Amino acid sequence: MTQPRILVLDIETAPVLAYVWRTFKENVSWDQISTDWYILSFAAKWLGDPRVIYYDQSKRRNIEDDRVLMRKLWKLLDEADVVIAHNGKKFDIRKIKARFILNGFPPPSPFRVIDTLLEARKEFAFTSNRLVALTDMLVPEDKKDDHAEFPGFSLWAECLKGNPRAWAVMETYNKQDVVSLEKLYLKLRAWMEGHPNVGAFTDPDEPTCPKCGSTHVIKKGHRFTQTGKYIRYQCQECGGWSRGRTTINTKAVRDNLLVQ
Repeated sequence: MTQPRILVLDIETAPVLAYVWRTFKENVSWDQISTDWYILSFAAKWLGDPRVIYYDQSKRRNIEDDRVLMRKLWKLLDEADVVIAHNGKKFDIRKIKARFILNGFPPPSPFRVIDTLLEARKEFAFTSNRLVALTDMLVPEDKKDDHAEFPGFSLWAECLKGNPRAWAVMETYNKQDVVSLEKLYLKLRAWMEGHPNVGAFTDPDEPTCPKCGSTHVIKKGHRFTQTGKYIRYQCQECGGWSRGRTTINTKAVRDNLLVQ
């Protein structure tokens, strides 16, 4: 059975370097920018595959030229049916698209985006929705790395200086973000409303969980809409709920059912 290609993704970008006159409440105009941002590195993995894919700019003669890295990232996204990223809709995907068009790439084939930040905000009221907080609370065995050896901005600053140790830490940090993000997604998946329907990719010949693709689903009660009654299912793998697409109302009930 064909499964959708689900890519877990995280990028790290270089900062914008600019000439400024102060450190507080500074408005930077376009002509004050000396070096625009670009992508320093990315880590990715196919859902369920233990291998983590990683590329960075550490060996590039011109660190600002990210065309080779973007070509590798374009190929991955062109294969993906679904992309999982934390703050992906506002940051990662838009940043990636910006670098694609600036480097002359055409759009990759369309894919759906699952943004774990937006899902956490929509379904829960956690104290913090940052990846470091969510993974610390929900998947502490694989929580986000804090790159303590180069705390805060110093990691990016040292990478820009070409510090080999900083680049090694960046690789560990970026890879761990993807591993912890995958675990977080799996923890949140059953709760997500509007998750891309995995069954639409698999052409199932038996009831299939629309969230994880498992056929281990059981009938469990009914779900009611404004106009219909449907068989309700619960997945025994991920715990997600779903319903059948065909109403089980009789014709007589449908004819007598009034709506507002």
